[in-house]
Amino acid sequence: MSGEGSGALTEEPGHPFHPGESAPGQNQQDFCPLPVARLALLWFRSLQDSGYRLPGMSGSMAALPRQGIIILTYVLAALELTCLFMQFSILPYLSRTLGLDSVSFGYLQTTFGVLQLLGGPVFGRFADQCGARAALSLSFLAASALYLLLVASCSPALPGVFLLFASRIPSAFMHTLPAAQMVITDLTAPTERPAALGRLGLCFGIGIIFGSLLGGTLNTAYGIQCPAILAFVVTLLGAVLSFTCVPATTKEASVQSAPQGGTKASVFDLKAITRLLLLPRVLPVFLVKVISGFPSGLFLVMFSIISMDFFQLEAAQSGYLMSFFGILQMMIQGLVIGKLSTHFPEEALLRSSVLVFAVVGLGMALMSSVLHFCFLMPGLVFSLCTLNVVTDSMLTKAVSASDTGTMLGLSASVQPLTRTLGPTLGGLLYRSYGVPIFGHVQLMVNLLVLLVLWKKPLSQKGDKAR
Repeated sequence: MSGEGSGALTEEPGHPFHPGESAPGQNQQDFCPLPVARLALLWFRSLQDSGYRLPGMSGSMAALPRQGIIILTYVLAALELTCLFMQFSILPYLSRTLGLDSVSFGYLQTTFGVLQLLGGPVFGRFADQCGARAALSLSFLAASALYLLLVASCSPALPGVFLLFASRIPSAFMHTLPAAQMVITDLTAPTERPAALGRLGLCFGIGIIFGSLLGGTLNTAYGIQCPAILAFVVTLLGAVLSFTCVPATTKEASVQSAPQGGTKASVFDLKAITRLLLLPRVLPVFLVKVISGFPSGLFLVMFSIISMDFFQLEAAQSGYLMSFFGILQMMIQGLVIGKLSTHFPEEALLRSSVLVFAVVGLGMALMSSVLHFCFLMPGLVFSLCTLNVVTDSMLTKAVSASDTGTMLGLSASVQPLTRTLGPTLGGLLYRSYGVPIFGHVQLMVNLLVLLVLWKKPLSQKGDKAR
């Protein structure tokens, strides 16, 4: 695999780079101000100092080849997403058991979305400054804390509602997917990046299918605590694998080292985050990602209600439909987009996704049954996957290698933004105009975006952030 221009992990003569070592010039303790992260890093160092090893390891840490690190990253992402969808599958039943009504459940979901929205860019800067190992390990430790609180909320002897809402707090640091995207971005050449990022769709599909299946099955067979306990154990395992097998950094030493005479900016430096977002080659792509995907995001946020009221589906039938969605996502994002990216430029793929969005919007405005939606679903999934993969690839190429984590954190905030605004706005639209309004909005918005892209291409000359 070529590492030219990709910010790939390299090994210089006389300075062997091992996953257990920091890159030259790197001082993690100086620029990791998050209290949780600092405690996590101190714990990691104490394990290293005590000589902790996995069986078969030699030296301070077993050095994995680049391809091995990428494969491990896919595995970690699949584990985290499976646990996440296990949680989603039991959360409505747990909230009902604790006596929450639909309004309170909406507050719970909004809390999760807001914390993820605020935490995404900050976590991205943390990943850039503290490295891949610290970022992935922090994400898995935060997930473990969430599932532990979720287990505690199931106990009748404890204040369940309080613990359920408290379990949302660690979600601000749960960003395994952006961290995995950063690792893959750092270790792949720009030409290989869309296909490599697209293969994360396989992990997402695995998470949807196995997470939903395991959550429902374990809940029915062993009780509502069982999926949360399993998720807690799996995420702890993910934290151990992240610490022991992932390199301290996947960026080049020249990228990681601080500028001469300068100091690393704080993780909470909002000016640095805003500066990246306002770059000429970043802002247009980011706006296309937000505006083009927002109408379909509204529809998906309201899908559970639409499936019950409009399609008249039972819970099991809705589960089959979501499994079909997950299989389509695995096939399209994991296989189709990688093939297309080798034959067509990214901007052409972006335009095609916006065009298909518009066509699907027209179909959604006219659909009257679940069979019609099944015919539209491949186009919807293709548009969503292509938009996300292509824009993520374009955004990481528009910034310097030292800022890819921050950029992916900003990009990952788009979905929580939809989850935050979607229930209120989508509920108003659905109650006032019915299901066809989502198709009309998607059609009009994406035709407007397509017109702008046609008149003003995104592939204009611009400098990367220095």
